[in-house]
Amino acid sequence: MKSLENILTDLSISETIGDLTQSVQQIEFDSRKVEVGGCFVAVNGVHTDGHRYIDSAIAAGAKVIICETLPTEITPSVTYIRVADSAEALGQIAANFYEHPSQDIQLVGITGTNGKTTTATLLHQLFTKMGYKVGLLSTVENRIGQKVLPSSFTTPDAVSLNALLADMKDAGCEYVFMEVSSHAIDQRRIAGLHFRGAVFTNITHDHLDYHKTFKAYINAKKRFFDDLDKTAFALTNVDDRRGNVMVQNTKAKIYRYSLQTITDFRAKVVENSLTGLQLELDGEDFFSRLIGEFNAYNLLAVYAVGRLLDAEKIELLTALSELKSAEGRFDYIVEPKRKIIAIVDYAHTPDALEKVLKTIEALKKGKEQVITVVGAGGDRDKTKRPLMAAKACEYSSQVILTSDNPRSEDPDVIIQEMEVGVPVYAKQKVLSITNRLQAIKTACRLAQEGDIILVAGKGHEKYQEIKGVKHPFDDKKVLLEQLT
Repeated sequence: MKSLENILTDLSISETIGDLTQSVQQIEFDSRKVEVGGCFVAVNGVHTDGHRYIDSAIAAGAKVIICETLPTEITPSVTYIRVADSAEALGQIAANFYEHPSQDIQLVGITGTNGKTTTATLLHQLFTKMGYKVGLLSTVENRIGQKVLPSSFTTPDAVSLNALLADMKDAGCEYVFMEVSSHAIDQRRIAGLHFRGAVFTNITHDHLDYHKTFKAYINAKKRFFDDLDKTAFALTNVDDRRGNVMVQNTKAKIYRYSLQTITDFRAKVVENSLTGLQLELDGEDFFSRLIGEFNAYNLLAVYAVGRLLDAEKIELLTALSELKSAEGRFDYIVEPKRKIIAIVDYAHTPDALEKVLKTIEALKKGKEQVITVVGAGGDRDKTKRPLMAAKACEYSSQVILTSDNPRSEDPDVIIQEMEVGVPVYAKQKVLSITNRLQAIKTACRLAQEGDIILVAGKGHEKYQEIKGVKHPFDDKKVLLEQLT
């Protein structure tokens, strides 16, 4: 239970009605979860407006209501606080309620279209290997040290986020690395947090179902850096043409990384093979078991963060060389008899798919076929569907269009929208098989000795979401059953 006056610290308040000297035992923005003595924050969300549920929250026992618009009828026993932005206020009061855990740890956020999960996961592995207790907040999983917690969102809501950070602080975590999604930035889920640093990986077309325009998507990412204070660092990939845009208004200390130009942190790919990457990294010869140029960028970003967090160079490089990629990121198996390589990757944007397929192309030794199984998620950015199919056709010998997570949409309609992107010359090498299991089985039957199968889109996920139900499904498990 916390003092309401303390919870309201640094909050920009427009109007108050009622007693501000009481205590609050809970912060909640979902009226169904409100308990007696709780504080309900009415947030105007994507799907519904929390102001509609103020009466329900009061009926459940809420004693404090924070809102942008006061209700017509005021309940005398309830305290009302009007603010300009309830989502922003939720982040601030959640941080206050949990006593600002982000100020007592070194919190680093990673944002970008691709590479967030791998970069955050590698940083967690790296600092763990160097002897620190570390927290991780990612799409795949959350971790407090080596304790694994389930992850439902790339970036949790403000209350859950501060609660997790408080648990990490109490467990002795010195560093926390977290993915920061554009949705979380736009919805102010990270309001009230103190970041030691922020990393920009890259940006390509994605999430236009939510942001509507690419400019709005860019601006959402940029706001993360705009909001950093002068004690933080901002690390940006300037090989992405919007890398400098991200940091042009930040108050943080700016650092840049690149594979192509001379910057604060630079690396060069010497060799890229199925055994790993040979790099010249910050003037040192370096080998990693990770594969592909995209992982060279991830490793360089991780190295740069390590240096900016004062890790010693040789210790850092030694630990970095031992790291493994995140689950479902260029995760491959080799069929022992026919030497068929099967790769599972989370690539779910045209750019990510192209990067993975280009990496595969560079790994080919002869005339091996590349068989790509790919779909597109339902209830998400529809503009990328034909682009995904076009990229698959450009770099593959055979393409199988299939269902990803159709969610509420008809999977056959999604596949039809992908087929629009199939060039005329490629139509003969494209199959459409709605059932994902059958699609992967077909790819395995088509594969000949030495061929490469890519199953893209779902990566680490252990389910397929159809009509609101998550059915058990694991791409890698299916491949193992078919090939070994």
